[in-house]
Amino acid sequence: MLTLFTTAKAFAGHSGVIQRNALQSWKLLHHGVEVILFGSDEGAAEVCAQYGIRHEPHVERNEQGTKRLDYIFYRAQEIACHDVLCYANCDIILMMDFCRALEQATAALPRFLMVGRRWDTSITEAVDFSAPNWEKQLQAKALAANDQKPPYYIDYFAFRRGLYRDKIPPLVIGRVHWDNWLIWYARDQGVTVIDASEMVLAVHQNHDYSYHAKGKDGVWNDEQAQRNLQLAGGRSHVLTITDADKILALDGLKSNPKRHWIGFKRRFLQSKDSIVFSVWHPMWFVFLGITRPLRSALGLRSGLFRRLRIKWRTNV
Repeated sequence: MLTLFTTAKAFAGHSGVIQRNALQSWKLLHHGVEVILFGSDEGAAEVCAQYGIRHEPHVERNEQGTKRLDYIFYRAQEIACHDVLCYANCDIILMMDFCRALEQATAALPRFLMVGRRWDTSITEAVDFSAPNWEKQLQAKALAANDQKPPYYIDYFAFRRGLYRDKIPPLVIGRVHWDNWLIWYARDQGVTVIDASEMVLAVHQNHDYSYHAKGKDGVWNDEQAQRNLQLAGGRSHVLTITDADKILALDGLKSNPKRHWIGFKRRFLQSKDSIVFSVWHPMWFVFLGITRPLRSALGLRSGLFRRLRIKWRTNV
């Protein structure tokens, strides 16, 4: 069976609604599932008592008081009742398609890390989990929103106990790059990374970033975010779901050929230390300058080429 673990913000306002939704959805995956909630945030103890969730109030924090990922992963693997664990952000609703994907992964591979892209969905009220068709309704709402995020948004990580024991640097949750490092480390250890995006519709409940004084920009760019990048080992360790070794599709596990191109691009076309980069980069901008009149006439400057530039910048 499965142990899910997470940490949360205060269970107040909209955050309280979506976090309760996430935790209840996990409890419904299987009668034997274990859920562990780390942290002494407002309302955490009460929610754990209400839903039958294991509460671990203590969490190690950095000097700014931000929760440390290494402690949460170490402690979860130490106390979990099951050998298959999954860390998920506490705003992610998981359904039975997640269980089916995980069953295939565990049956196929002794060592794996299963991740997948999320679907952003606006949910402002408590989900009625007593409704017999709540999953279908929620899936339909997510598909209607049609907002599956790019591969650098990573919100759940399923693996066997021992993969990350004593190996995680003091990265902090609530900033960027810790999720990318988890994929890099699995790849570095020869563990098969599985992209389950085709099989799993993971619903991310939209929220604001009011917990940071500078909002989303602060989460992505403040001093702690930059520290996370440094602790992760730099840009070469910032991997995404596109770097997965395998893709879990309806007809089983398949190789992911895109990972080779992504690795080549990151190493040679995006690294400023690369000789290829020093030649290709100025040539690319010369090409853009030459073709600008034609692209403007065809209406491409605001469409295809802009999307390509965004992808190159964000290491997709």
